[in-house]
Amino acid sequence: MSAVTPKGTLYLVPTPLDFGCDAQAAITDVLPQKTLYVAASVTHWITENAKSTRAFLKRVDAHVALANTIQENTITELPREVHKKGDHTGEFDAKPMLKAALAGHDVGLVSEAGMPAVADPGSSVVRAAHELGIRVVPLVGPVSLLLALAASGLNGQNFAFVGYLPQDSAARSQRLRELESLAAKHKQTQLFIETPYRNQAVWEALVNGLQGTTRLARASGLTMDTMQVHCKTVQAWRSAGKVEISSEPTVFLIGN
Repeated sequence: MSAVTPKGTLYLVPTPLDFGCDAQAAITDVLPQKTLYVAASVTHWITENAKSTRAFLKRVDAHVALANTIQENTITELPREVHKKGDHTGEFDAKPMLKAALAGHDVGLVSEAGMPAVADPGSSVVRAAHELGIRVVPLVGPVSLLLALAASGLNGQNFAFVGYLPQDSAARSQRLRELESLAAKHKQTQLFIETPYRNQAVWEALVNGLQGTTRLARASGLTMDTMQVHCKTVQAWRSAGKVEISSEPTVFLIGN
């Protein structure tokens, strides 16, 4: 009787939040040593962007030597349609992507920035791991939504992440009114993000479209030296005049 090969582990590996930014934080300032050691030991990866994963591994290697060279690591990208539509609805079957884990290899799930499967693709891989009986281990690292929520002063006991707003200005304004109503009715902080080059347009829609008593916060450049976190009533923002919003990744929050 042949021995059964033990399954590998699926590690959820957080990455620094400075992807696409002009400056980078020291990786040892944002990821604990244990996370770096595990990342260095993994040789099979599932990612939304192979290029950014190789750049991440290079940063890890500068502090903890990789088990294999970057070129020897197996890096598999999630399909393009997963990036566009998301993989949180259960439509995408990621089981074939976990063959390495079934063969006994540890696998790392990684996104471009922050915790994979939170405001980023990857939940289909985690779901598949559970269905296949593969151990899932989240590692410690930055999660922009929670950092922004904690620093905003808004309700951290009841909150919802609602993804991206519509690009069309009329649809976006309607969605903002819906979120404002939810925040007021349920005392529930509403969090959302945007593609950085749309930050200014979103901010102006918020300041011009919400009620004056609503509290509005933004957090950009989290974990970096350029970090900014501000929270005021909408009326106070209007009184402050036009504000130029950072083109760095930003979390927006509506609350009471």
